[in-house]
Parts: sequence; structure tokens; C-alpha cells
Amino acid sequence: MQENIRLNAALLRKRVPNLTAAAKTVGLRPATVSNLCTGKIPVGRAEVRTIVALAELAGCSLDELILKGESMTMLETGIKVVDLFAPMIQGGTTGIVARAQIGQLVLLAEVFERLRKQGYRTVLLVPQLDKAVVEEVRSVSDALCTSIDEAFAEVNLAADKEKVVLAADRAFVLNGKLFQLRERLDEAGIAPITTLLFDPTGEAVDEEDPYGPLDTLWQLDVDLAARRLYPAVSPVHSVSALIESGMTEAGHMAVWQKAKKLLRRYREIRSLVNALGFDKIPEADQQTYRRGERLEAFFSQPFYVAEPFTKKTGENVNLRDVLHGVQRILDGAADGWEVQELAYIGGLPSKR
Repeated sequence: MQENIRLNAALLRKRVPNLTAAAKTVGLRPATVSNLCTGKIPVGRAEVRTIVALAELAGCSLDELILKGESMTMLETGIKVVDLFAPMIQGGTTGIVARAQIGQLVLLAEVFERLRKQGYRTVLLVPQLDKAVVEEVRSVSDALCTSIDEAFAEVNLAADKEKVVLAADRAFVLNGKLFQLRERLDEAGIAPITTLLFDPTGEAVDEEDPYGPLDTLWQLDVDLAARRLYPAVSPVHSVSALIESGMTEAGHMAVWQKAKKLLRRYREIRSLVNALGFDKIPEADQQTYRRGERLEAFFSQPFYVAEPFTKKTGENVNLRDVLHGVQRILDGAADGWEVQELAYIGGLPSKR
């Protein structure tokens, strides 16, 4: 794991719970602060006045705000698009931003299911027993809570506190109760637990900084959902401090860069193809389009929690196999495959 410098997002979350409003009062854009927390904007490229303003907001020194030589540990899920483009961080906070009805709760349930298999205790925190949320996620939740008192008690039940993942409704971010929970855990000497934030209303997608500082952001894509390519996690707009800060193995970073570049260009070409037709675009762009199509299809994946509905067995793909499969597609090894042959499979087979 490479060492680097990064912003202390956990400290900002603790000291400045309503960072969006606070940032605006000192002339900072919420999106800039959010991008600094995820590493999308490296700390080294930030303006000095921005870092100083954040330190003043948090009431801390620059040494406290900037973590030097700190490493982050990836929490592998076995979900291809997540682990490659926006991996979860052990003890970090991941926010899901999505319109309603495009698979947000299914993704949340699937992550719970997969982490349970890794020995995690899964705790769901919702403001009320919302039927839709509960039905989607309850079967894979070890505990269902409607208050921070209940959530605190459930975290304490875990013998290994680090093996807890908490999924919290955004309502607890907006009312400040999640901040209170983190304070109580900190006072009890409990290290930061892995947290997922979700928004069943779909309103977070319209805001610049919907959850405050995040370590990882999963942006769900309406276009992918409309074309039934699930999980509809955008490989272009989803980010993780682990990736953006360069704290991954060299092979991961290299494949991430090439895959993201290809998919970004593919999205541009796709608009032209829809408007002009495939034959009207240059030959080089046609190859990029074909490989982008195949790569996009490859990132669809059968989920365990969806097996009763899809009749497809859930697939778990380790990061090594993800990187290998993506690199082969980038190199043209799947150029002769039909796009649908790459959809909803696990790893990329060596032969068709």
C-alpha cells in the first residue's frame, strides 16, 4: 500500500457536521470540499486558503487536518464495478447518490449480503419502519434500528467492532443524529466503523454535497438503469479516496486509468452514434465504441439478493480477476464476442 497525504475527512465529519453550509459561509464551494475528501482533488493541488479555511472551520491545526503517511485499507466486495472504480474503505464512509427506483436499495442489500459473508455485523438505521426500505434490506440486516440509541447498542454487541457496517438513511445526516452517534462511538473508544449512507427519496442527487465529507461516492446512472445494466454504478462519476489518492497497487491504478478513459470516450461517441449512426463515425472511434460497449456490459453482474427474480446465480469476482478481465477487454481479446455474451457474467472466461 502506498503512503500519501490526504485530508482528514473523519475529523471534518466530527468537527463540522453541517459542512455544506459551513463551507459556503467562508466562500468555499461544497463540491470542492467533497472532492478534496474523496481525493478527486489531491490535497497537494488545493489552494492554501482552502486548506486554511477548512482547518479554521474544524478548529484544528493543519497537521491535524492533513494526514501524512497514512494508508487506507480496501474493503473488497466482489462487485466488479465497485471494486475497480470506487472501492469501499475499511472504517470509511460511502455515500450512494441515486434517483429513486434505479437499484439503490438492491445495491445496499447486496453489499450487506456480501459483507455478512465476510463476518461483518450489518446494522440498518432508518428513521421509521419504511416498508419499501425494510423489505429490500431487512433480510440481510442483523439489526434494524430507528434511533441512535439502538444503533449504538447494536454496534456494541459486536465482539470485533471493526467488523460492523452501518447503513444509515440520509435523514440522520440532515438532523445531525449521525454526528451524535459518531461522537458517542468515539467517546466509547470505538474506532470508526464502516458506514454506508443512502437516500431512499432520491433527493440527494440534486445537491452538491448531499452527505458531507465522504471517503467513497457511488453515483448511480439513470442511463445504465434504463438499459438494464445493473448495478447501475457509474464508472465515470463514482470516486474513492483510495483510488484518487493513489493508495492502491500499481496494477489497479493502471487498469482504472485506462478503463475510465475508454468509458468516458465511449460515452461521447455513443451520443454521436445515436445521432448520426455507427457507420458515420471514424474507424478508430468505432473500435473505441465496440470495446466500450463490451466493457460496460462486463460490469453488469448477477446479485445474490436478486436470484429469486433474475433466476441467475450471484457472482463474486475478486479484484485480481476483475483487473485481468478488464485488461483483456481493453486489449481487444473480447472484440469478437457479442455484447450480450459479456453481460451478467462473473469473471471473463479464457475461452468462449
